[in-house]
Amino acid sequence: MSDTAGPRATPGSKERCADALIETDIPARLDRLYWSRFHTLVVAALGITWVLDGLEVTLAGAVAGALMESPSLRLTEAQIGASASAYLAGAVLGAFFFGWLTDRLGRKRLFSITLGLYLAATLASALAPDFAAFMVFRFLTGAGIGGEYTAINSAIQELVPARYRGRTDLAINGSFWLGAAFGAIGTVILLEPGRLPPDVGWRLAFGIGAALGVGVLMLRRLLPESPRWLLIHGRVAEAEVIMQAIEAHSAQLASAVQPPVVPLRMRIRSNAISFVDLGISLFHRYPRRAVLGLVLMTAQAFCYNAIFFTYALVLTQFFAVPSQDVGFYLLPFAISNFIGPLVLGPLFDTWGRRPMISSSYAISGLLLGVTALLFKSGVMTAATQTAAWMAVFFFASAAASSAYLTVSESFPLEVRALSIALFYALGTALGGVAAPWIFGVLIGSGDPAAIAWGYGFAALLMLVAAGTALWLGVAAERRSLEDVAAPLSAA
Repeated sequence: MSDTAGPRATPGSKERCADALIETDIPARLDRLYWSRFHTLVVAALGITWVLDGLEVTLAGAVAGALMESPSLRLTEAQIGASASAYLAGAVLGAFFFGWLTDRLGRKRLFSITLGLYLAATLASALAPDFAAFMVFRFLTGAGIGGEYTAINSAIQELVPARYRGRTDLAINGSFWLGAAFGAIGTVILLEPGRLPPDVGWRLAFGIGAALGVGVLMLRRLLPESPRWLLIHGRVAEAEVIMQAIEAHSAQLASAVQPPVVPLRMRIRSNAISFVDLGISLFHRYPRRAVLGLVLMTAQAFCYNAIFFTYALVLTQFFAVPSQDVGFYLLPFAISNFIGPLVLGPLFDTWGRRPMISSSYAISGLLLGVTALLFKSGVMTAATQTAAWMAVFFFASAAASSAYLTVSESFPLEVRALSIALFYALGTALGGVAAPWIFGVLIGSGDPAAIAWGYGFAALLMLVAAGTALWLGVAAERRSLEDVAAPLSAA
């Protein structure tokens, strides 16, 4: 338990007195905890979002050949790219809409809504009768995943102690590639020639996501609302009850040498969080951080969505890899992407945010540029191309995860989810939505030089992001969220 008094409201005796002043030690108590089974539950129940997204993205790429050969769909390369863009467009709008709801209604309430939308839409994708329906369902699937990003990243940041925040966030974001691995293995099995009819295997592949997510709905019922979110909405007693339950899980790990808990004074707002609050945070308080977040998100979105959504097409069109074997090449690619954040993640908490973010973006950009030149020269094979992507995305995966880490810890508590949504939406819209379609057209042209120029442009964006991170980076390592960005309601 804490060695200081719990939260108290003044003046008056009502817990939720509009514009009353409260003094609370809950944020400091959350940050002084050691890792416990509660934090493991948070990671397991919330981290599934990235697994599901990785699964969806991998399936969309790995079944591309099967969708082109499907008797009912018979999609072209451009339509494959367009369906990927529809998924990303849905993710953009879903992130923005559900991000707004997350800051108004709470983190926990949105967990079930966004995951439920994803489950229904991905199951509908498996049953799509034609291209138009497939596009709509992919859009709705993306909307569910985009909404998940905002609620999930907000809750993770607010529940995980400060000294674990960087590595935890990178590991969870990196779990995207566990989903990618599941998708790769699933497609290898389901798309094997002769195992299933040609119009059945890809449909069952999309059903994997729905099956994986059903149990998570029940698991998330065990998670509480974020105490930090409850505080800014004046629900002080609820926040204290949840805080005491969290501390009970960590009681045996408490240390007498922890720094003293410093209370935080906050004013309970009488009005709801609005876009005016977001504008104040972005353009008045932290304009440099706004530029940094936009650049980081745009660069990683273009790099990933351009390359990964169309990798299966490159394998089948340029290296004559049978569509049923694409998963064998995606699996090592996914493993490298998962290991990168795990290996590099602790350095974000020790060496620091600025040097690690700039380094991971710069190294991945340089490696991507070299890969583009080799692809254009025609010396690559399916195996060497995969090895090159493994090297590039070992670092690019950590870079992409650090973009989400940056925007989720750099802005005030009241607009955290909306900030995540805005930067995810803008970054994906500017760097990601059109990328799969553009590269689908480039691949359809059959010109390796055109594709290499696209890879080169992605490399340039990563290098620009590296320079921006070195210039505008925030030293947020091992600091409380309230220290990195004071709440708008702080007194």
